[in-house]
Amino acid sequence: MKHIAAYCLLVLGGNNAPTAEQVSALITECGGKADQENLKTFMAAVGDKTCQELIAEGSKKMQSAGCGGGAAAAGGAAAAGGAAAPAEAEKKEEEPEEEVDMGGLFGGGDDDY
Repeated sequence: MKHIAAYCLLVLGGNNAPTAEQVSALITECGGKADQENLKTFMAAVGDKTCQELIAEGSKKMQSAGCGGGAAAAGGAAAAGGAAAPAEAEKKEEEPEEEVDMGGLFGGGDDDY
């Protein structure tokens, strides 16, 4: 992901065709370390395409991907647990809230207000 982010930042900065060396240099400047093997694979996949073309291709792939995973997982959990799942949720006791001393993190004591 850091290679993709660095590549996109370079494009946003005005460089329409960043090189692997430029991507690696940006990651290094930001305190990270570029994985040269992953960067080589990424740059080979990019090829001669522009960032805008890559985003358009990725958007088409995302449109075809289903986004109903959350509902299926919840339904599967209810089916697996049967009627025991709701009863278990009702038994759960609510813990009382505790006040935590933040050590003046957000200013002084009550005298400041």
